[in-house]
Amino acid sequence: MKMSGGVEWGLHCCVVLSGAGAPVTAAKLAELHDVSQSYLAKQLQLLSRAGLVRSTLGQSGGYVLTRAANEITVLDVVEAIDGVQPAFRCTEVRQRGPMAVPAERCDTPCPIARTMDSADRVWRESLRRVTIADLIADVNRTTPPEILAGAREWLRA
Repeated sequence: MKMSGGVEWGLHCCVVLSGAGAPVTAAKLAELHDVSQSYLAKQLQLLSRAGLVRSTLGQSGGYVLTRAANEITVLDVVEAIDGVQPAFRCTEVRQRGPMAVPAERCDTPCPIARTMDSADRVWRESLRRVTIADLIADVNRTTPPEILAGAREWLRA
């Protein structure tokens, strides 16, 4: 399973927005993460379309989360950025070639499709159990307090 880089940036933005205390511009988020503003703006638009963030206008405008951090899951962000399609798409290989199984005899998914579907369900359930609030708690536990304080101050500047 390969996710786009946008998922990582989207998750980081959600973590930052949850503790910012005020709207944060796309430019400020891009500078904080040292990524192109146009690239990050695309990820923020996807998050906005999914209803996870919204932009506010005006002098102090920027992006904010639309719900509490404990109500947004990692899976919400993954699906907002990369879509909801399963990672594996069965093309019915067993119905091809010289030993092809007739379509009418393929009335259940093949073992490979079942295995991949099961893995996809487990993976999604795992991401559904982790919220932005969980990520924030981990960041707070593993990041030196002075770095966190510096980041909050930098965001207010």
